[in-house]
Amino acid sequence: MSKSVARLKSMKKVADKIDHSSKLRTNVPAGMAAAGPPLGPMLGQRNINIAAFCKDFNERTANIKPGIPLPTRVKVNSDRSYQLTIHQPPASYFIKQAAGVNRGAMHPVNEICGKITLKHIYEIAKIKSQDPPLEWRSIKEICTMLLATARTCGIEVVRDLDAKEYGEFLQERKQIVEEQKKMLQEKREAKMLRTA
Repeated sequence: MSKSVARLKSMKKVADKIDHSSKLRTNVPAGMAAAGPPLGPMLGQRNINIAAFCKDFNERTANIKPGIPLPTRVKVNSDRSYQLTIHQPPASYFIKQAAGVNRGAMHPVNEICGKITLKHIYEIAKIKSQDPPLEWRSIKEICTMLLATARTCGIEVVRDLDAKEYGEFLQERKQIVEEQKKMLQEKREAKMLRTA
């Protein structure tokens, strides 16, 4: 019995500790990492030095336009150090920028909020292919993924796009967006009256 106990003790010493901590996954605006919520509490829960993280993140994203949302992955080590991985902006951000709209459609399948060409999709796919999760995927697979993302945003993908017609489309779209905002505001006010 004593030999088996001795073996177990020696095995405990040999076995490495298994890390069960999960990666912190969040979107942080480029150059705008601050210690306040929502980022500060997330880092504090994982015992990361918040000021050092914010300084490091802001230095790494100094060459990117401020305010662009960047998917960030943080792996925390046992000695409170961290490994920071910053990905390219989300596909929906690129698609909305290419279409020239600030927000997607409220009812994506039924309404169109913008249009982009296949060339836009290809260029976005080339940028997104640099991301670690998509490194091993072909451009064709990434383009298919981007087409689905564009559809969920309410953005139509066309072969050719006339600038003059698209400008008129965006002007009409602004009026529709204003009407939708008024409807949402009326719903909020009606809800406030019911709860008061």
